[in-house]
Amino acid sequence: MGKKKTTPIVINNVEYNLEDMTEKQQTMVNHIVDLDRKIGSALFNVDQLQVGKKGFENMLIQDIKSSQEETTEKE
Repeated sequence: MGKKKTTPIVINNVEYNLEDMTEKQQTMVNHIVDLDRKIGSALFNVDQLQVGKKGFENMLIQDIKSSQEETTEKE
């Protein structure tokens, strides 16, 4: 007979088997896993937003410098 597969879950440095948990506990584990995924995704999005913002700031600074140089050249 094959060995029964289990899913180990580590909580406070103690290993538990997901299959040995109650349905309520398994639901909580699923929420935690999903929230971890969402937090990771949100952090990824924040990184993208910060880089995009910095890019627009740099473009604005360059455009202002170019406009000032054009104005200075016309005078």
